[in-house]
Amino acid sequence: MRLAWHVMTLGALIGAGCFDPTAGGQRGTLTLAGTPADQLAFIVQPHSAVARQIITPAVQVTALDPLGNTDVSFTGQVTVSLGTNPGGGFLGGTLTVGAVKGVASFGDLTVSSAGTGYTLVASAPPSGAKSATSKAFDITSP
Repeated sequence: MRLAWHVMTLGALIGAGCFDPTAGGQRGTLTLAGTPADQLAFIVQPHSAVARQIITPAVQVTALDPLGNTDVSFTGQVTVSLGTNPGGGFLGGTLTVGAVKGVASFGDLTVSSAGTGYTLVASAPPSGAKSATSKAFDITSP
């Protein structure tokens, strides 16, 4: 009987040491859903296009974890808007997209006016992820 008690006690101590985040004076938080996205990044930059024509290939934005890897658990809404707007244009198309496995694709973006040096800004305010600004691109007259 006494041996069984020792085995059970030893098992409880080993279990607590291995699985309890507060064991041994160490404290921590266990996050089952993964870490939240830390920042956004353009993985497919906008390319120069003709005014009022769809920018191809599709612009893509990814959510990155704190280590800079794609956060495949991120499914939040990502919104793009014009950053630098040298031609006074309007951004058209689907401006808010839900990310799939951490990537948001914008396949129908257009800019209404010609200009040199436009940029896009991607944001996901509810997630707390830092926004991203694209590289500059040009829009030419039709």
